[in-house]
Amino acid sequence: MYLQSIKTIFLLLFSLAASQIYTGPEDDRLVTQLSLDIVTNGISTTPDGRLFLVVSHVDGSNGPSIVEYNRTTNTTTAYPNTEWNSYADGKDPATHFVSINSQRIGPDGKLYIVDTGAPTFLGPVLLPYGPKLIQVDITTDAVSRVYFMGNATQSGSFLDDVRFDPARGKAYLTDAGTPSGLIVLDLATGEVQRMLNNHPSTRVYSPVSGEGTILRHNGEPVFIYADQLEVSPDGEYLYYEPASGPLSRITTDALNQAFHNSSMNDNDVLGQYVEPYAHTPSTGGTALDAAGNVYNSDTDSQRIIRIAPNGTMTTLVQDPRLLWVDAMWIDSQGLLWMPAAQLNRGVPFQNGTSYIRKPMQVFTIDVGVGPSGIDHA
Repeated sequence: MYLQSIKTIFLLLFSLAASQIYTGPEDDRLVTQLSLDIVTNGISTTPDGRLFLVVSHVDGSNGPSIVEYNRTTNTTTAYPNTEWNSYADGKDPATHFVSINSQRIGPDGKLYIVDTGAPTFLGPVLLPYGPKLIQVDITTDAVSRVYFMGNATQSGSFLDDVRFDPARGKAYLTDAGTPSGLIVLDLATGEVQRMLNNHPSTRVYSPVSGEGTILRHNGEPVFIYADQLEVSPDGEYLYYEPASGPLSRITTDALNQAFHNSSMNDNDVLGQYVEPYAHTPSTGGTALDAAGNVYNSDTDSQRIIRIAPNGTMTTLVQDPRLLWVDAMWIDSQGLLWMPAAQLNRGVPFQNGTSYIRKPMQVFTIDVGVGPSGIDHA
C-alpha cells in the first residue's frame, strides 16, 4: 500500500512536470545523414565507413532486425544474413534474433547485438536461449560467438544494452524489465551474474514519456527500468539509469569484486558503492566521448544534454526534429549520430496505430571529440 501510494504521487507529479515539448527553431548545426523508410533506434559506424542499423518495428512493419546500410545505393541488407533475421514460432531461439533492442561495435571491432528474447513487446522471455548477446565478426560477416543470458534473466526480463570493460574482460548489460538489474558478463568464460537486482538505482517510480506525454501500453503507464549505460574512458566507473532517470554510477572495481565474491553481490553491500550522478530527464539514449562527457537525449524537450565528468549538465543542441533520439553513437571524426526514432509515436504506445512520420531521419552534430578508446574504434 505504501509503495502504491508513493507511485501514485510520482505519477501525479510526473504528469504535471512532463509538459516540456520544444517548438522552437531548428538548429542549422544539425546535418541529416540518413533519411529512411525504416525506423532505426541505433546505429554503429566503422572507421572505413560501414553502417549497421538496428531496425525497430514499432511502426508495424516486418523484416530484418539488423541491417547493413549502403550509402552509395541507399539500400539495406539483412545482417549477418537472412536466416538469423528470420525468427518465427517454432524456430530455434538460440540461432535466431528473437527481438533485438540494441547493437554496437565493441572495442575489439566486432559487432555485438542484444536480443531481449521476448517475441512480443514486454511479453515473456523465451528461456533459456532467447535472451542473449550475439557477437559478429564483421571481417567475415559471420556470428563468432553467442553469450546466453538465461542464467541471469527471468521471464519478465528485458535485456536492453551493452558496454565494455576491456581491462577486466567484462561486458555490462542492463535489464530494463522486472526485476530490474545489471548483468555482468565475463567475455572469456561466458559466465554471467546478476547484480543490483531491484535496487532503487535500477528501478524508478515515474514512467517514461515522450513529447510531454506519458507512454502507455494497453492503457497502463510504461516503466522502463535499468536502460542506458556507459563506461568512463578510464574504465573506473559504470554509469547507468532507468529510462526516466536519474543517472547513477558505481565503480567497476566494486562490480568486479562482486563478480568473484558472492557475499559482496548483495544489495546491502554492493549498493553502498552506488552514487547519484546526474538528475537526468526521460531519456531515449546515451553516448560517451573520449573526454568523459555523457550525452543524454531528452525525449520530452527534443534536446541533447551534455553531462561533464563532474556531473554538470548543459544543453548541447535543441531542435524540434530530435523526436525521441535513441541510442547515439560518436564516430572517429567526432560526429555524434542521433537517430530520431519517434518511438513514442509507434504502435505499442498508440493503441495499435503508428503516427511515425517518414522518412525517419538520422542527424549528426560535431562535438569536437571522438569516442572513448575503450568503447569502440
